[in-house]
Amino acid sequence: MTGRTHHYEVTVRWTGNTGSGTSGYKNYRRDHEIASGVAKQPILGSSDPGFRGDPARWNPEELLVVSLSACHELWYLHLCAEAGVVVIEYVDDAEGIMEEAPDGSGAFRKVTLKPRVSIDSRSNLEKARALHDVAHAKCFIANSVNFPVEHKPVVTFA
Repeated sequence: MTGRTHHYEVTVRWTGNTGSGTSGYKNYRRDHEIASGVAKQPILGSSDPGFRGDPARWNPEELLVVSLSACHELWYLHLCAEAGVVVIEYVDDAEGIMEEAPDGSGAFRKVTLKPRVSIDSRSNLEKARALHDVAHAKCFIANSVNFPVEHKPVVTFA
């Protein structure tokens, strides 16, 4: 692969020390703060509740699914704008499946994107549907993972 190189820097700061550090598995919170640059709001994270995390905070597994969904969405909107397809609304209820192994490790098995898109009635419906395949092929994040990312779009006129 050749072309421009992009570099991303983020800071993940653990905020879950309850006073005794990691002196025991149950003695610390999994809370952390994700930041990047001075102008962005921090993202409050934790682990999945199944791993003693705070259910009110984002966990890394959710953020991976969000990254795939947002990448597809942004490519799709870009391609539609270039092709003259006017998108009125876009909502994706994405879903990821991760499996734990007996040794405690785990891996994602698949992510399914389920975008529901409404387009202007003067737009080409078939083109709008086909652009999901192009968006999928161009998505930086989907091209970087080692598990299937499926997309099951529903495109209708607004």
